[in-house]
Amino acid sequence: MITNISLISVFVDDIDEAKAFYTEKLGFVLKNDVSLPDFRWCTVHHADHPELELQLALPGPPLDDEAAGAIKRMMAKGTLHGFGIATDDCRKTFAELTARGVEYIQEPSDRPYGVEAVLRDNSGNWLVLVEQRPYTAEDFT
Repeated sequence: MITNISLISVFVDDIDEAKAFYTEKLGFVLKNDVSLPDFRWCTVHHADHPELELQLALPGPPLDDEAAGAIKRMMAKGTLHGFGIATDDCRKTFAELTARGVEYIQEPSDRPYGVEAVLRDNSGNWLVLVEQRPYTAEDFT
């Protein structure tokens, strides 16, 4: 039986710079940083959710050159989606992260499902900061 999601990978331009962004700017905790001859395993997690690790991965093997190139182009354009981040107060978290130098592409906005802001990590991945509230399908009409 599947019990939970334990690992999500996000492609980054530079593992050291991404590690600094996720730990210093977003406040995540470093879990692993192991360098092997041809691979680096680096993961971070939220302090309250150590069971879900975020792997900071370079686009490359085992991807072929064409796939890795496509990912790098999407990252350069800022069109590669990352993941969502939950918050209990989107506007407050927006202000805190802005003070730490996080850049947003969308300021906090009211949505049928809550308050949402969109930021980019230092590799161009979109991260959605969401303060959820209860909603139904009718809230979207």
